[in-house]
Amino acid sequence: LPDVPEDHRQKLLAQGCVVREIVPVYPPESQTQFAMAYYVINYSKLRIWEFVEYERMVYLDADIQLYDNIDHLFDLEMGSFYAVMDCFCEKTWSHTPQYEIGYCQQCPDRVVWPERDLGVPPPPLYFNAGMFMHEPSMATAKALLDKLVVTDPTPFAEQDFLNMFFRDVYKPIPPVYNLVLAMLWRHPENIQLHKVKVVHYCAAVRCFGLCHRPYTCKA
Repeated sequence: LPDVPEDHRQKLLAQGCVVREIVPVYPPESQTQFAMAYYVINYSKLRIWEFVEYERMVYLDADIQLYDNIDHLFDLEMGSFYAVMDCFCEKTWSHTPQYEIGYCQQCPDRVVWPERDLGVPPPPLYFNAGMFMHEPSMATAKALLDKLVVTDPTPFAEQDFLNMFFRDVYKPIPPVYNLVLAMLWRHPENIQLHKVKVVHYCAAVRCFGLCHRPYTCKA
């Protein structure tokens, strides 16, 4: 983004990174209250579909750390959108029926979706947009920006938007590729710590020390 300080850019360049400035993307004006105020700038990640010099890319939020090589993800079948399923158990989901009911796609048998009572089927699979693999395309980039203009913002900002846009081509990958730390106490049965490759220190859960292992970090 344009407001990234020059000294920060130089540090990235010195480490061999390719630094590319993008034009920020903002959602339509609305009265929507985002789950976190800073989510409004996250729409700018839509620009990465314009990086057509690459056949496919893995996107990682800035609060993510890699602990192992994930190059093998590039061998997955083309034509799909790959990401890790999110968890509905944290309080940031309190505005949703999933949270109110206690339903979570990470453990759909623990609390069964009350389809008969609600009159609607279970929600479609929903991914966390802090890490995903996509295929850059100017046609897709244009379609995303065109759709954004006519789509009302929702609490999880670009994450909700991307889930809506890629719903039909989304394919889940294991949580070892985007371990949101809350999963350690919400769904420990789904986590194989010795296989974790990507850790996501998001929202209220941060690691400010020197972390050699994801499980050494505490909220």
